[in-house]
Amino acid sequence: MKTIEDLSLSSQRVLIRVDFNVPLNEDGTVANDKRILATLPTLKYIVKNGGKAVILSHLGRPTAAPEVKYSLRPVAEALAMRMGQPVAFCEETIGPKADAAVASLAPGEVLLLENVRFYPGEESGEESFAAELAKHGDCYVNDAFGTAHRAHASTTVVAKHFPGKCAFGYVMAAEIENVDRVLVSSKKPALAIVGGSKVSSKIDILQRLMDRVDEIIIGGGMSFTFIKAQGGEVGQSICELDHLQTALDILALAKAKNVAIHLPTDVIAADDFAPNANTQICPIHAISADWQGLDAGPESLEAFKKVVAGAKTLLWNGPLGVFEMEAFAGGTKEVGLAIAEATEKGLFSLVGGGDSVSAVEQFGLADRMSYISTGGGAMLEYLEGKTLPGIQAILDYAG
Repeated sequence: MKTIEDLSLSSQRVLIRVDFNVPLNEDGTVANDKRILATLPTLKYIVKNGGKAVILSHLGRPTAAPEVKYSLRPVAEALAMRMGQPVAFCEETIGPKADAAVASLAPGEVLLLENVRFYPGEESGEESFAAELAKHGDCYVNDAFGTAHRAHASTTVVAKHFPGKCAFGYVMAAEIENVDRVLVSSKKPALAIVGGSKVSSKIDILQRLMDRVDEIIIGGGMSFTFIKAQGGEVGQSICELDHLQTALDILALAKAKNVAIHLPTDVIAADDFAPNANTQICPIHAISADWQGLDAGPESLEAFKKVVAGAKTLLWNGPLGVFEMEAFAGGTKEVGLAIAEATEKGLFSLVGGGDSVSAVEQFGLADRMSYISTGGGAMLEYLEGKTLPGIQAILDYAG
């Protein structure tokens, strides 16, 4: 895997695609700079080694035209603060102004170009737009794992203009390395905790994990589809009736592969999907008709925590309840704490997927996990075994 350290950077224009798709406050300032911080090691390496950093990123979902609310200008200011040096900003991505801004860079300087999604050629992967972007660099670095599953001009197509002169940045390299640690781990037993609301969105992941883990905890809303498929009564709980056979097929596959499946045995049920609803603890297979399960129950949590304590490698993707509501956050929080404690005793823990990452941050557990993936959809597709165009492009043209 060719990384930025394999490139000659001195006095070179380093065209680098990052993921600065950060949330903004109402006044336009950056609300959460986690993605900016993640990219600092790559950017500082370029600067330290005399490269001229020319940064590309998207922000939000503009309609392929300039929109002030999606401008990267506030991000340039936040990046400058974090880097401790000036960051130039150009309100164009291609064209005369952008060309002049790039040409004026001295070694060790940093330039952020405007949102690539202001141009229709970005998301369509247009060859001519990629060629215009490529004029800004002598080499190309992709450090945007969060967009690696998109075959866009700046994430994929542009790489072909840099044969032998493209590489992964530190974020991309770390994401690939850490996800691979779960997929090909020799530290057993390996455990996956898969939660969230829908079985349908996790079929490919569950099937692929069967050859890679020893145990799977299935929690959250998707667990009710499995319980219903086995004849249980789940009341008003979220349930995909058109995927009951899918659930049975997954259980059969697990049995054939000798993978232990752990489902909740009890739940905290509520008479309404609301933070102030009436609640009761009941068996997961016997939920009253007008009630719905919104969190794992105490018996389930004790069983899950024992499984976590015995694991050596762990992937966590998806919450165990409606953690956004305090009344139903206990299951996700308790399992998170169990993972944190096991990690401190030697467990390798990878957390990925938007809701899981949000949960560990909400409960102050992020620093106690081995690795937090910033990839979201990209990580899920990588786990599913799909070829990610942003990764493949670097592998094809790195030389």
